[in-house]
Amino acid sequence: MTLQIELVAADRVVWSGEAREVIARTAEGDIGVLTGHAPLLSLLVPGVVEIHPSEGDVVRAAVSEGFISVAADRVSILSEDIALRDEVDEAATNAELEDARSSDDELAVRRAEAKLRLIGKAS
Repeated sequence: MTLQIELVAADRVVWSGEAREVIARTAEGDIGVLTGHAPLLSLLVPGVVEIHPSEGDVVRAAVSEGFISVAADRVSILSEDIALRDEVDEAATNAELEDARSSDDELAVRRAEAKLRLIGKAS
């Protein structure tokens, strides 16, 4: 059995397909979803989502705040901004992080830190 996953940003479907597992960071902490998971609707916080497809490599993406919905082996992850690893520019993200820190924008700091974790450059 598999999960049907949709990873959706405001402007596009980032990834859609079948997977064995998905891991996301919610306001209550990290959550792992396997087939047969109880229905769930939770708030996402900035972090890295991992999707373990039925076939192929693990898909990792940095997400900003949003929602995760689980029902009947269907998982929808909805976020205003989602970036895959090859879409993250390290220099630009470091600049975003510095701007966010200087303006005391904690949410923007967490968004930038999630992107840096995605590319393995978190401090």
